[in-house]
Amino acid sequence: MRALFLLCLALAALPAAALPPRLADTGLDAPGVIAFEPQYPLWSDGTAKRRWLYLPPGATIDASRPGAWDFPVGTKAWKEFSYGARRIETRYSERLADGSWRFAAYVWNAEGTEAVLAPAQGIRALPVPGAPGGRYAIPSRTDCLACHEGAAVPVLGFSALQLARELPRLSSLKIFRNLPAEAPRIAAPTATARAALGYLHANCGHCHNDAGPLAEVGLVLAQPAAAAGPAAPRRLLERMRSPNPLTRMPPLGVRLIDAEGVALVERWLHPDPQPRPEPLP
Repeated sequence: MRALFLLCLALAALPAAALPPRLADTGLDAPGVIAFEPQYPLWSDGTAKRRWLYLPPGATIDASRPGAWDFPVGTKAWKEFSYGARRIETRYSERLADGSWRFAAYVWNAEGTEAVLAPAQGIRALPVPGAPGGRYAIPSRTDCLACHEGAAVPVLGFSALQLARELPRLSSLKIFRNLPAEAPRIAAPTATARAALGYLHANCGHCHNDAGPLAEVGLVLAQPAAAAGPAAPRRLLERMRSPNPLTRMPPLGVRLIDAEGVALVERWLHPDPQPRPEPLP
C-alpha cells in the first residue's frame, strides 16, 4: 500500500498532471467551503460519504433552472469515500476559466493523514480492508466524465431537488440568485414511490435523463418527472440485482448489489395489494 501511495505521489508530480498533487492543495480546508448532504444518497458498495462545495468570494449560483443550476467559474466540489473511519479517496471537480470542468481523484494513505492525486487511469485494485474482496477501484478521469458529463449539470447531488431540506440553511449563505420560492419535489402518490424515484434519480438519473447521451433509450429516471406512476420497465429490477457486472446497473463504481435499494424499488413496482397507510410527505 505504501509503495502504491508513493507511486501516485510521483505520478502526480509530473508536469502533464496540471492538477494539484495533493488534496490539501485543492483548497478543501479554505474558508467558505460548505458541507452539504443530498436527501437521496448514492450507493457505492456501502461506503460512507461526505461532500463539500466552494464558490469564489462574491460568486453565486444561478438557480433559475431547478434541474440545471449554473455554477460560476472557480466552483470546486469534493466527495469523500470511506469505510468506517478509514478514508479511501476524495473526488474533486472544478469549473475552469473557459467554463469547462475537470475531474480528479485523490487517494488517502493508510494512516489517513494525506491524500495524493491518483493516476489519470485510476487504480483498479487498491488494497482496502472492508472493501469487496479487499480491493477498491479508484475511477479513471474517463470514468468520471462518463457519469458527470451525462447529467444536466456536472455537480451531482447539489441541486434543488437533492437539497430541498437544506435550502433554507444554504440560502442564508447568500450563494444563490434567481432561486424559486418553492423547492421541487417528486410527484408520487406514496412515500414508497417517492423514495424509490428519489433512489433512481440519485443512482441512475445522471445517465438516464431526457438530455444526455442515453435520451434515446427512453428511460428517464432523473426527477422531477411528469409521470407519478412507475417510470421504468419491470426489467429495471433485473438489471439492478444481476450478479453479472456486464449487465448490472449502474455499470460503474459498483461491485455489490444494493439489497436495500433493490427491495425499495421492488416494493414500488410490486406494491402490497393491502398496503398500510403511509405518512404524508
